[in-house]
Parts: sequence; C-alpha cells; structure tokens
Amino acid sequence: RKRGLIPLSTYMKCYKIGDIVDIKGCGTVTSGMPYKAYHGKTGRVFNVAKRAVGVIVNKRVKGRILAKKINLRIEHINHSKCRDDFLNRVKRNEIIKKEAKASGTFVCTKRAPVNPRKSHTVKGKDIEIEKVCPIRYEFIA
Repeated sequence: RKRGLIPLSTYMKCYKIGDIVDIKGCGTVTSGMPYKAYHGKTGRVFNVAKRAVGVIVNKRVKGRILAKKINLRIEHINHSKCRDDFLNRVKRNEIIKKEAKASGTFVCTKRAPVNPRKSHTVKGKDIEIEKVCPIRYEFIA
C-alpha cells in the first residue's frame, strides 16, 4: 500500500551537498511541499538542514531557463538514479584499462554508436506478394 504512514527508510536516507535528487511531492506530508511546477524535476542539493534540503532546479520561464533555489522536506525528494549508469561505466572502464595495462595492449573505452543492420531479403513459404497503392480520390457532387 502507498497510503498512510511513511516508511522510516525515507527519514534514514543521507543527503549531502552536491547529490542529485528527484523531486516528487508526497501528499501525506503537506509542509515543505514543492510547487507543482517542480514536481518530477531533477536538481542538485546545495544546502542540508535538520528536516529539509535546499535544491537547485532549472525552471523554464518564458524563453529562458533560470536556476531556482527551493527548500523541500526530505519526504518530497529521492536520490536520482540518472547518474548510476555513468558511474558503473566509469568503474567498468577502469577495470578494463587495468587489465589492458597488465597485458600490455591498448583498449579503447569510448562508446561507439551501433552500426545499422545489413540488408537482407525476407522470405516466406506460399505467400503471395501484395501490391499496396493509394486509392484514387473521386469527387462526388
């Protein structure tokens, strides 16, 4: 269930300055709630208080993007997983580089785009080729 008391793990999380967090308003706690424009946004922690954290969030105002500083209670934020993939890739690359250095070979750790698939013919048994063409428009007066 998602209603009622908030689990204690929400309050046990440790937030440090520089952490990337996702803002998600929790309806159970109405104090320290984000304004609706910030719901679903990702920001960086710039201040940590007893029950709340300060977050810098980018907000689009007319034609420009402004960095806004907002204070939120910890019930309304979660650690963002957007950086996990990058950090895992860095660790994996370090291991690959260490193994390559030990063996004396060069390894490129850059990401390369996937090449397009090669051309091939699709075959089927007892399937007739159906010619598809648009229907001619006829004006009826």
